[in-house]
Amino acid sequence: MDSTHVSATPLSLALVGNPNCGKTALFNRLTGARQKVANYAGATVERKEGFFVLPSGRHVRVLDLPGAYSLSATSPDEAVTRDVCLGQHPDEQRPDLLLCVADATNLRLHLRFVLELRRLGRPMVLALNMADAAERRGIRIDAKALEQELGFPVIETIAVRKHGTAALLAALDGRLPGPAEPLPEGTDLHAETRRLLAAAVSMPSPTNPTDAAIDRWVLHPVLGLAILAAVMLVVFQSVYAWAGPFSDGIEAGVGALGEWISSTLPEGMLSSLLVDGVIAGVGGVLVFLPQILILFFFILLLEESGYLPRAAFLLDRFMVGAGLSGRAFIPMLSSFACAIPGIMATRSIPNPRDRFLTILVAPMMTCSARLPVYALLIGAFIPDRMVGGIFNLQGLTLFGLYMAGILGALVVAWVARLMGKRASDEQALMLEIPAWRLPNAKDVLLGLKERGMIFLRRAGTLILAISIVLWVLSTFPTPPEDWARPAIEYSFAGRIGHALAFFFEPIGFNWQICVALIPGLAAREVAVAGLASVYAIAGADEANTEQILATALHNEWTLATAFSLLAWYVFAPQCMATLAVVRRETSSWRATAIWAGLLTALAYGAAFLTYHLTAALT
Repeated sequence: MDSTHVSATPLSLALVGNPNCGKTALFNRLTGARQKVANYAGATVERKEGFFVLPSGRHVRVLDLPGAYSLSATSPDEAVTRDVCLGQHPDEQRPDLLLCVADATNLRLHLRFVLELRRLGRPMVLALNMADAAERRGIRIDAKALEQELGFPVIETIAVRKHGTAALLAALDGRLPGPAEPLPEGTDLHAETRRLLAAAVSMPSPTNPTDAAIDRWVLHPVLGLAILAAVMLVVFQSVYAWAGPFSDGIEAGVGALGEWISSTLPEGMLSSLLVDGVIAGVGGVLVFLPQILILFFFILLLEESGYLPRAAFLLDRFMVGAGLSGRAFIPMLSSFACAIPGIMATRSIPNPRDRFLTILVAPMMTCSARLPVYALLIGAFIPDRMVGGIFNLQGLTLFGLYMAGILGALVVAWVARLMGKRASDEQALMLEIPAWRLPNAKDVLLGLKERGMIFLRRAGTLILAISIVLWVLSTFPTPPEDWARPAIEYSFAGRIGHALAFFFEPIGFNWQICVALIPGLAAREVAVAGLASVYAIAGADEANTEQILATALHNEWTLATAFSLLAWYVFAPQCMATLAVVRRETSSWRATAIWAGLLTALAYGAAFLTYHLTAALT
């Protein structure tokens, strides 16, 4: 097909390949910031779509399909990839071209999936990505010979370089290939793969000597765990060491905005709504954006470099020893960002008992929504001083909270193992260890942008709406003239808080905390906005959100109360969205109630012990 005659017709392109083949890097290189990410209707499988324009002016729509090892789908992600490639997905038209991406350094694994795709008889192009890494290892690939054997174009790409996709763009701008000749039924894909490797690939050694040398240290059963602990310590130290100036700048801006509104508008309901409701609520959460971005910066670096799969390998035996399936690591790792994709990832666990147990403990991993609560309480009650001249005490405390969630999850799984029967069909963790590589700056920045926009959208929608609702509940009804206590105690919020305080008093929570826990059910970080709104409306004159909270917490809370609230947030059930996902994934209200009840009881017990032990020791 000649591109000169179809330049007005958009080209539909589907990126498909194994995990860790550089598909996402290629997608980012082609589309840049022209991307949108959503979920398929009725499922939480990510749908990533982008656009770019070829040199001839032809527009191209790119769909980045989930990574898959086979078209014989074993998970919802792989099912989406299969259905789109076959043209059977209800929300996608059949793509004009399959752009199959393969890691040039590991063709032995990736070519089998390429041959499986060839069976479909669809127009295809094979992109041999990471061609520079293959060349450095001395791997020689005869692309023309491979193209002749496969029957469709084979093009070398380097997705992390600016001009690394020039040859691919030129090929897409020319005459597109026709349908690939399908392989005969019953073809042994392993024997076909071996023949292709022998005909077109020369490899001096099966592994990269540099990677092997690094892995001797990183994957060592003892030294590897020490390295992992050191890496995590550096991450959490940096969250506090680097975020300070940026958080201070946001805090100053929020305070200045509140002061300007207070001085511009006459005193009244509108001024109170904007300053005490919107500014105190939303601003109280925005101040933690730098810490969240720094945390995700390190997570992206570790993921891009290839370290995270190695961490999974190191921790696998602990997971199995605690009664979890080896496959549970990936869902638990995903839960550090958000429990919802973590729970979704349990779909790869075939045994129902193991899957429910992973759903139970995955939310105990510290998600990003907890970070504002942790940062607030650590900043208010933990001194900002060095320990041993190396570690910041606040960073050590944050590290301890993350470890508490991990250890708590392992203990819960171990107890469940003792109480129940071990699955007889337990499967070991099968995990590809990718080559070490330098993270690509563009991919990291795009990932940070995506995470930051998600946080800002929540701040501009959900958190804003809840802050306004809290202001209304905290302002009305107005107290009579002879009311001697703070006006908020007469309001709906005050009455709700006092009613709940009876239940939470044994763990040291006052009525203000009880009020903040309610909006925290919608999103964890909203609890900070709730505290900011409650204490701002309670009579503080300061426009600076951070000062309002710091002053209020120091004046009205004890150290035992602060530690008790931290313990509560380590173990308590997640937001309502997570509850809904648990219901959908288990298809059982009974299982969802058990999940919520167990985590609530665990959180209450941990907070009770923490409160009374801290009170006795201080």
